[in-house]
Amino acid sequence: MKNVAVIICAAGASARFGGDRKKPFVEVDGRAAFIRSIEFFVDRDDVKQILMTIAPEDEELVKVKWGANLAFNNVRLCHGGGERFESVAKALEQVRDDVELIAVHDAVRCCLKTEWIDAVIHKAAETGAAILACPVVGTLKRVREDRIVETVDRRELYEAQTPQVFDAGLLKEAYARRDQLAGAGITDDAILVEAMGRPVAVVPTDASNLKITRKQDVPIAEAIIRSRPRPKPEGPIGPYIEAQW
Repeated sequence: MKNVAVIICAAGASARFGGDRKKPFVEVDGRAAFIRSIEFFVDRDDVKQILMTIAPEDEELVKVKWGANLAFNNVRLCHGGGERFESVAKALEQVRDDVELIAVHDAVRCCLKTEWIDAVIHKAAETGAAILACPVVGTLKRVREDRIVETVDRRELYEAQTPQVFDAGLLKEAYARRDQLAGAGITDDAILVEAMGRPVAVVPTDASNLKITRKQDVPIAEAIIRSRPRPKPEGPIGPYIEAQW
C-alpha cells in the first residue's frame, strides 16, 4: 500500500453556478458538497495527507463554519490561484516528502463510490498515472456559428472525471514543466502527464460521478446520493449520527 496525498480543489470562482454561495459550499442533501467529497478520503488507511485549495476570500467562511471539522480530520487549507492548475501547483508545494501517490479531486464531485477510488489508486500504483472517466453515450456534434459541421465518432471518447491519481514525482515534474508542456490550456492534470509522453490509464465509471457545475445539478446529485445504500454504522447508533458533520 502506497502513501497517498489528496488535493481537493475548491478555489474556483463558480461563475457558471451563480448565487451568493460558491458551489463547493452549497448543501447537497444536508451537507456541503466539499465536505461530502472529503469524507470519501478521511478514513482511508492509505491517505496520509489531505490538502484543500480555497480562494483567499473564502478563508473566513470556511474556518468559521467548518474549521473544527477540518482540523479534526487533519485537512489542511491552502490558497489557490485564479485557475485550477494554479491551485494544484500551490498545493503540490505542501505535499509531504513521504507521499508516493497524489490524487487530485474536484470538491464538487461529491457522488463518488469507494470502489472507484480503490480502483483508480490501485491502477495508478501499477502504472504511475490513472484517472476515472466515463464513456460518452450521447451523439456529439461539432458546431460553428450555430450550425452542425460534423458528427463526432464517440466510440473511443470518454469524459474525464476525478480523482486523477499520479506518481508523486511524475505529477510534480509535470507541473514544474507546465508552461512548456501546455501553456494555459490545462483543463485537468492528465493533460500535463500526457504532454510528457507518459501513458495515463483509464478506470471506467458512469455518469453518476457528477460534477456540480450549475444549480440544476444539485438536485440530481441529491437524487444520486439518496439512491445509494447507506453504510451501516458499527456499534450502537446514537441520536446524533446524522449530525456528525
